[in-house]
Amino acid sequence: MSVDTHEMTARLVLALQIAREAGKITLEYFRREDLEVERKGDDTPVTAADRRAEEHLRSRIAEAFAHDAVVGEELADRPGNSPFRWIVDPIDGTKAFIHGVPLYGTLIGIEHEGEPVAGVIHMPAMDECVYASRGGGAWYIQGRESKRPARVSRQAPLSQGLFLTSEVATFDEVDSRDVYNRLEAAARLSRTWGDCYGYLMVATGRAELMVDPVAAVWDLAPLLPILEEAGGTFTDWQGRRTIHSGQAIATNGLVLDEVLAIVQG
Repeated sequence: MSVDTHEMTARLVLALQIAREAGKITLEYFRREDLEVERKGDDTPVTAADRRAEEHLRSRIAEAFAHDAVVGEELADRPGNSPFRWIVDPIDGTKAFIHGVPLYGTLIGIEHEGEPVAGVIHMPAMDECVYASRGGGAWYIQGRESKRPARVSRQAPLSQGLFLTSEVATFDEVDSRDVYNRLEAAARLSRTWGDCYGYLMVATGRAELMVDPVAAVWDLAPLLPILEEAGGTFTDWQGRRTIHSGQAIATNGLVLDEVLAIVQG
C-alpha cells in the first residue's frame, strides 16, 4: 500500500517540532557537572536526559497519533494498529553528550508498513537539522536561517573524499579492523566525527562516506530517507537498503561501488 502524502506530512511536521522540544530538554543537562551517568546491561551509558527526552517524545506522539506504534532506545515498545511506526533515539551519541561534545543528536524515524518514509536528525547543541520524507526532498536548517535543500557531494573517487565513522574500536567488535584500515587507506581524510552527525555530514555534502559496523535500529531509523532524498545512498555492508541489519554505509552515491568492494573484499 502506498503511503498517503497528507498522513506522512502531518507526522513529519510533528517529528520536526518534537525533535526540537526533546533537544531543548537535553540541553538542560548538557555540560552539567552534576550529570549522573548510569551503565545499562550492555555497558552503554544512559542519563536522565535520555529518559526524560524520550518520555517527552512518546507523550507527544501518543497525543497526536494514538494508533501509531513507537519503538525507542530507553523505554518499552508501544504497539499500534496503524500502518505507521515511529522509531526514536532521544540522544544519539550519548558518549559525546556526557563528555560535553556537541556532536550528539535527537533522531526520529517514521516507517509505513515497515518501509522508512521520513526522518529527522536534530543537533541541539549546534542548532543544525536535516530532515526528509519520501518524494519530498531532503532539507537542512542551520539556526534561524531558512531551510535549504540538503544535497550530497559530487566528489569521487574516495581518494578525494572524507571518510567518517563513530568509533574505530567498533570494527573490532565484528572482527573487521581490516575493513577500517582499507577504508582509511583509500580515503583522502578519515575522522571520527560520528554518530548521527556523520550521516548529516554526508547528507549535506561535507563528507563522502560514513560507515558504522555496529548500530541499533534507533541509530539508523531516519537515515535511509534522508540520504536517498539528498541524492545519496544508505545501505548495509551487503549493499541492501535497510535500517535493520545492525550496520550502515552512507555515501554520496558516487563512491558506493568502491566502498562496497572494499568492505566485502
